Amino acid sequence: MTPPWLLPAFVLALGYLLGSIPFGLLLTRFTGAGDLRQIGSGNIGATNVLRTGRKGLAAATLLLDLLKGAAAVLIGAWLIDGGGPMAGAMAFIGHCYPVWLRFAGGKGVATMMGVVTAMFWPAGCIFAAVWLAALFGTKWSSVGGMAAAISAPVAMWAFGRLDLVPVALALALIVLWRHRANIARLTKGEEPKIGKSKDASPQ
Repeated sequence: MTPPWLLPAFVLALGYLLGSIPFGLLLTRFTGAGDLRQIGSGNIGATNVLRTGRKGLAAATLLLDLLKGAAAVLIGAWLIDGGGPMAGAMAFIGHCYPVWLRFAGGKGVATMMGVVTAMFWPAGCIFAAVWLAALFGTKWSSVGGMAAAISAPVAMWAFGRLDLVPVALALALIVLWRHRANIARLTKGEEPKIGKSKDASPQ
């Protein structure tokens, strides 16, 4: 007889492993753009990929990181009732702390967008709108990401999806924690803006 904990454990592990795929690192390596960990901040996300000067790779990284978060939610929901949010959360954790890279991953914004959108698409639309507005309004990638993350639990609450608020809030807090160096630079007026310099202070 199959233990009752086996399927939930599988869903959690699958979500983590899916989220831990370092698409930014793989794309830059396979296209000859160099080792992403030796460029800019060493981060594996789309913002750091942009510092290679390859806008197409940055866009592809953003899309793939988003899709892996959404895929985890959809697969988790398909495998087990209520498994979507927990699989999505684990995909987010996998992106931020991938076992393959000694737990040094990305900031999690794109993956969180995918998770939020797959869990409840209206909140995902607000996430994207806030991210774009803050990004282009301030020219700070970090501000766009943090503002979007904060918008997710607020949107879930506003739409009455109180069941999803704890997950969205937990992910938002992790995004803020992952941006703690950016917050410090923002308070000092040292945070680089997009397009200023590829070799500016790391995002």
